[in-house]
Amino acid sequence: MTSSTDHRPPAVLGRLRMPPGVLAALACTHCGAGLAPAGNALRCDRGHGFDVAREGYVSLLSGRRPAGTGDTADMVAARRAFQEAGHYAPLARRISGLAGEHAGLTGRPPAGGGLVADVGAGTGHYLAGVLADHPGATGLALDVSKYALRRAAKAHPRAGAAACDAWQGLPVRDRTASALLNVFAPRDGAEFHRVLRADGALIVAGPTTRHLAELIAALGLVTVDPRKEERIDRTLGDRFVRTHREELEVPLLLPHRDIATAVGMGPSARHLSAADLAGRIAALPDPAPVTASFLVTVHRPRPA
Repeated sequence: MTSSTDHRPPAVLGRLRMPPGVLAALACTHCGAGLAPAGNALRCDRGHGFDVAREGYVSLLSGRRPAGTGDTADMVAARRAFQEAGHYAPLARRISGLAGEHAGLTGRPPAGGGLVADVGAGTGHYLAGVLADHPGATGLALDVSKYALRRAAKAHPRAGAAACDAWQGLPVRDRTASALLNVFAPRDGAEFHRVLRADGALIVAGPTTRHLAELIAALGLVTVDPRKEERIDRTLGDRFVRTHREELEVPLLLPHRDIATAVGMGPSARHLSAADLAGRIAALPDPAPVTASFLVTVHRPRPA
């Protein structure tokens, strides 16, 4: 991936760090109308308002209690450290390549344009990789975690970020996204189908049962559901056709500090005490051989 544009100042509207084209794709979570800047907030024509955080993202939570609070500050810090160490760089490159191949993003401006929305974007790491490789595209990071959104709002100058509860609906207008990314995140087939263009592509990436298997066994981590792929197909099958499937395996050699980071960024962080984890990691070789294993699929929307 290239990063020749990563240091340009982002588009800023008041506090909001978001390109105007991305702002135009947002929808009010109360009535579905478009949104426009109003000081340090966004408002629709019916007067519904949404605050913009100091960090540059907008909260489009509708007031209903979110289904979850998302990643904690510690989990986001761990995820950022692990991503910046480059351990999952092959996955980021593959997601970017598939976005170019299947969503028409390849080419320099004005070709290769389109909105890339990342649902459950976390820090915005994978979205930023796609935008760096495809200069005509713009991006929208969607997540429920305020800690993740603080990073995602600054992940790339052609991206914006918004807080939303994906289970309550996506704050995106119908048929506006050329590509949807769904990386290690929940998915709602109906909403994905609604916001994706008819010629767009949904790219889903998640762990296989072999992912970090060496650590799962040694540290007692949360295991991957062996029927995960079946559940993905069941969630998406009514509205999408799977057009591509591949498994990507990356051999890693992780020092103890990176093993602790890998645990800290996932769900196992909530189930192990710091002392227990440290003791189990100390018993491993330093560095330890670990396998990262991913399932990556591409899906096309069925006709409405």
